[in-house]
Amino acid sequence: MRRALDHVRQQRQPDRNRVIILLSFKAGLRACEIAGLSWSMALTSDGLINNHLAVARQIAKCGSARQIPLNVELARALGRLHRLAGRPRDGPIICSERGGHMTAGSIVNWFGVLYRELGLIGCSSHSGRRTFITRAARLLATSGGSLRDVQELAGHRAITTTERYIEGDRDAQRRLIARI
Repeated sequence: MRRALDHVRQQRQPDRNRVIILLSFKAGLRACEIAGLSWSMALTSDGLINNHLAVARQIAKCGSARQIPLNVELARALGRLHRLAGRPRDGPIICSERGGHMTAGSIVNWFGVLYRELGLIGCSSHSGRRTFITRAARLLATSGGSLRDVQELAGHRAITTTERYIEGDRDAQRRLIARI
């Protein structure tokens, strides 16, 4: 994630591109959700950045609407992009070159180009989402949450879907066994 964020600083739309990366890694959004996200889903009624994203069912896979608390780094990046865009109340957060919503396919392709430029093999638009879900699952013990919380943040209907995203960690397994 850090390499990707450093890389996009030199691009034509660094603030927009930073938000795309953070929406994937810090909110776990799918490409279709990043593409469909509107300012109304991120703002309070006063027009300020909210403390959560309200992912509407229209943009979520299988209509899984949900609220995702905003990570501090993502909130800052959204605030900056909002100011640069003239503080809109609605319309796309992630704009295409023409000013409309990017398509899900465009987001997928954008990530593909980014990872190729970085020389990262096997990465896709879903890599940030996988990282988000795995990191959230690993932090459960320190947050007091449960796997159900990760499932809800991910917008999965079945907990078994969430479990498929979570990668094991051999070092953590060794530390766990050492404590038994």
